[in-house]
Amino acid sequence: MPLNLLKKYNELLDIVGMGEQQKIKSLQGIFNRDIRENKTFSFINKPVHPTPNEDGDLKMDTLFDHLTRVTVDKATRKREFDIHRSVRLHWVRYHIEQQKKANMLLFSVQEPEGMRTYIYDKDEKYVIVLEPLRDSTAYYLLSAYHLRGKDAQRDKMMKKFKRKESTVY
Repeated sequence: MPLNLLKKYNELLDIVGMGEQQKIKSLQGIFNRDIRENKTFSFINKPVHPTPNEDGDLKMDTLFDHLTRVTVDKATRKREFDIHRSVRLHWVRYHIEQQKKANMLLFSVQEPEGMRTYIYDKDEKYVIVLEPLRDSTAYYLLSAYHLRGKDAQRDKMMKKFKRKESTVY
């Protein structure tokens, strides 16, 4: 839907009621504009790239999948469409470019998988997860999602924030 290209933060994309192909086409339009074709896509003056993978998949397609789908089976890595991630897809660029200043947390935490940098919108309970490259010259965009249910109630991000590193990586 072309009107979705006009949506701004914190409006939600209008994809409810669309067929599967229409949803994908509309979401890919947003993704292409904000990420795939964005030559200046960067966070704190460091370029942001899709996560590398070993499967041979196209990296941008994998990133699109992570931004619009959620893992439903960790053993098989099966992912299904997630309306809550998808309707907020245009928020990724807004937050990466740090357009919102108030009620935001920006921090890095050492996780079992490695260092992670989080951008957390406290008002909207929206999280973007980045992985800094070892040489700290760029980031991988891992995921972005809306905290809901138990995660939001337990304030999952505030627990991470308490373990934050002294600098943002």
